[in-house]
Amino acid sequence: MNIPIETKPALWGAAAGAVALAVIGFTWGGWTTGSRSEALAQARANDAVVTALAPVCTERFERASDVEVQRVALLKTEVWSQGDFVEKGGWAAGSTAGNPPYLTAVANACAALLVKAAQPLTRSP
Repeated sequence: MNIPIETKPALWGAAAGAVALAVIGFTWGGWTTGSRSEALAQARANDAVVTALAPVCTERFERASDVEVQRVALLKTEVWSQGDFVEKGGWAAGSTAGNPPYLTAVANACAALLVKAAQPLTRSP
């Protein structure tokens, strides 16, 4: 098949334009692949589960019979191991029943909420 000579530049231009469109779309245009969208959706769903379960954990902590002793112990614990403290105390386990992958994330979020609630309110001048 003979392609007219006038058509070749148009075909090369269309091919270059398609490549440029794909590069610009995926880098600056916000386009994503299906697998990337799935990963983002899963991450957001996981964050939503943790956000929903952390207050349940906090409530379980607050209802403990020795809450003041545990609160002091939590505040004395190093920041990076406060989630482990909550996890070992069992307060996060009840809120994540049947969902062990969320246990550590919920415990960390719960510890952060408890520490934040224990901090005195300060006003800026």
